[in-house]
Amino acid sequence: MNYQWYPGHMTKAKRMMQEDIKLIDLVIELVDSRVPLSSRNPDIDELGKNKARLILLNKSDLSDDKANAAWTEYFNEKGFHVVKVNARSGAGLKAINGVIQEACKEKIQRDRKRGILNRPVRAMVVGIPNVGKSTFINSYAGKACTKTGNKPGVTKGKQWIKLNKQLELLDTPGILWPKFEDQSVGLKLAMIGSIKDEIMNLEELALEIIVFLVSSYPGALAKRYEADETLEPYEILKHIAAFRKCLLKGSELDTDKAAKILIEEFRSGTLGKLSLEIPTDKV
Repeated sequence: MNYQWYPGHMTKAKRMMQEDIKLIDLVIELVDSRVPLSSRNPDIDELGKNKARLILLNKSDLSDDKANAAWTEYFNEKGFHVVKVNARSGAGLKAINGVIQEACKEKIQRDRKRGILNRPVRAMVVGIPNVGKSTFINSYAGKACTKTGNKPGVTKGKQWIKLNKQLELLDTPGILWPKFEDQSVGLKLAMIGSIKDEIMNLEELALEIIVFLVSSYPGALAKRYEADETLEPYEILKHIAAFRKCLLKGSELDTDKAAKILIEEFRSGTLGKLSLEIPTDKV
């Protein structure tokens, strides 16, 4: 299966961000903590050069704690400020204010020398589709000030949100990049739900998830579905269909329905805390 999704509105969104970057002091980049590298748009580094940078490892409740610590160290060494957060529950959000002040210390000192005392830090919130930008802004602001949805492509235009006297946020649409040079990146993004399911073969995606779980998290499928993990991936999917009573007429196994269940439980953390990527030099 070829993994790619770059609808026309993403080109427009990227142009808009290039125009707005001159207004910005800080780029806040949300990544999915399960795939911190694959969920980083390579265009963002070019866009945000010469700006203060903060990476939020979002959905950190769904990823491996050891991997979270390793990724924090990895990005710190690259010169980024990093905070682990769970935008949905609000975990980690209180730490962000102090980190923003630290990240923008030089800008704040420059303003003071010029006699500018109250100009807020202006931050652009960026990230790929379905990484949780709108949920983060709503949780951080403490009110529903942006439209949210748990499917990619909900935020279409730009919105400025004034949080307090010290900080203004610019929300931006989630954008991918025109071509995945490495198809394993596309696969990981499909697995976590950042590519529209409607353009996927979900049964094939479920088989890829089974292969990943058997090799990286042995025992997860056995624990959840009583599956024999020595079987071929399609046989395991058939077992899940039988175990969860996914049946078509005539008692035929509905592997398509079983695939959807597996994908949903994989993404939601029901199968445990899972990290699809780890920085190998830190583990």
